[in-house]
Amino acid sequence: MTKVEIFQDCKNNLGEGIIWSQDTNTLFWLDIPRPSKLHKYSFNNNKHQIFEMPEMITAMAERDSKNLLIASHFGINNFDLVNQSFNQILRLEEDKPYNRCNDGAADFLGNFWIGTMQNNIAEDGSNIDITKNSGSLYCIDKNLNITNHENEIGISNTFAWSPQNDKFYFSDTLTGTIFVYDYDFENKVISNKKQFAQFDRGYPDGSTIDSEGFLWNCRWDGSCVVRFDPNGKVDKVIEVPVPNVTSCTFGGKDLKTLFITTARMGMTNEQLEKTPHAGSLFALDMDVQGKPDFQFAN
Repeated sequence: MTKVEIFQDCKNNLGEGIIWSQDTNTLFWLDIPRPSKLHKYSFNNNKHQIFEMPEMITAMAERDSKNLLIASHFGINNFDLVNQSFNQILRLEEDKPYNRCNDGAADFLGNFWIGTMQNNIAEDGSNIDITKNSGSLYCIDKNLNITNHENEIGISNTFAWSPQNDKFYFSDTLTGTIFVYDYDFENKVISNKKQFAQFDRGYPDGSTIDSEGFLWNCRWDGSCVVRFDPNGKVDKVIEVPVPNVTSCTFGGKDLKTLFITTARMGMTNEQLEKTPHAGSLFALDMDVQGKPDFQFAN
């Protein structure tokens, strides 16, 4: 592939949270609005499965070959892929019933980082206006201890770490800015917050990192994925033929395929007629190798 192609025409309302399992050669991604769905695509047998979830799910990390750690509207859950059971293991922000989880990812030590935001999706899938920066950034360790690192966040996105694991990339979509922090992984501490990058097309959504330390950022309302060099300069722009590009990860046996989720939520009928493949999962073969998605430490 020399340009992005449709891998699955799944028509996700809000495709998000994509991860690749190296152990099982499996791609997982989410469709957030109710009825929220977990997608599983196995490259061993080319089988695509869809699991309906009991509440809105937003981000995840693999625990092992049979279990996923899944962030949902109200907290952190375990999903057993064998018996398809969904069980809450940690409640977040009980004092903020208007909030929900959003983006998140595991770091190389197996800590799960998760951001929250004011819920902007109604039960019927329609938009709710965001009126306050009520989100926070948390780190959850293997013992389910929670550390609060940031507050007053609009929309938490872009959870990625440099190949040396000494930098943490994070964005508040409402600011249009991707930030970079120094990361002391031994103590799970982020510091020295700086502006990393901005771009004039759309807003920063989900991201991944490649083996050269370049950040790939999906652009909501920007129809593209942008590759930023380690200094925050634009290296290349990958065009995606839909408006809302939401998350990406590297997968395939050599980690040289970029998989990209998109959304159709909030689009008018006229917009959907022009871009009927909005909500599809796209793929692009790359020359550069990605970094693997990490598991949550059990």
